[in-house]
Amino acid sequence: MAAMLGGGEGGMAGQFPLEQWFYEMPFCTRWWTTATVITSVLVQCHIITPFQLFYSFRAVFNKSQYWRLITTFFYFGPLSLDLVFHVFFLQRYSRLLEESSGRSPAHFSWLLFYASTLLLCIGPFFSMAFLGTALSSTLVYIWSRKNPDTRLSLMGIIVFKAPWLPWVLMGFSLAMHGTVPKDEICGVVVGHIWYYFNDVFPPLYNGYKPLDPPAWWTRLWDGPPAVEEQLEDDNTAAEPVDRHIGAGAAPELR
Repeated sequence: MAAMLGGGEGGMAGQFPLEQWFYEMPFCTRWWTTATVITSVLVQCHIITPFQLFYSFRAVFNKSQYWRLITTFFYFGPLSLDLVFHVFFLQRYSRLLEESSGRSPAHFSWLLFYASTLLLCIGPFFSMAFLGTALSSTLVYIWSRKNPDTRLSLMGIIVFKAPWLPWVLMGFSLAMHGTVPKDEICGVVVGHIWYYFNDVFPPLYNGYKPLDPPAWWTRLWDGPPAVEEQLEDDNTAAEPVDRHIGAGAAPELR
């Protein structure tokens, strides 16, 4: 499967045992991938049904079935080659984005929260019951825009640059299923909003990023700031005062 869409960054240099591959994935990607596989296995074993998992505004808010707000992002279909395809793209591009956001999961988890919330809001308007593909498409789009010079290949035949990846996948989905992939289109729209306010908007407005995680969210994931960081911030704030005192004392020394 990895050879089907070659290129890009972060690919594995060799073969790894399954356990090592699992623990090398960053936190959010690891558990999203795990939940996706477990959900499909449970459905395949008839322990649960897709009717218990899909997102329905009426079922959630009228019948208080709040778990659907989460399970809608975990189910990609029964065990099949199509599921393998989805899981590959999910863990690959989710992993690349999470690793590029740094060691802290706060920023990437905020991206997932933002995208999930927006997809839950627009999902009912497009009759989308399962939103996992849309969320995965959001991450693929953001990664592709952040890596414009990366070259990819489709089955070693078609070579293209990363920004074309979402559109190539849409064309592939259209050819395979014969329907317009509205979930992937919605994912691209949500991803473009995030990309614009994090990569295009800040240079125009003195670095301001309106979609950065709030302080309480960062503390929730990372805990309170380290003592060394706090002392460094205090010293930075005190430097202008020290310079001002030194400048005022200079005439007296003369």
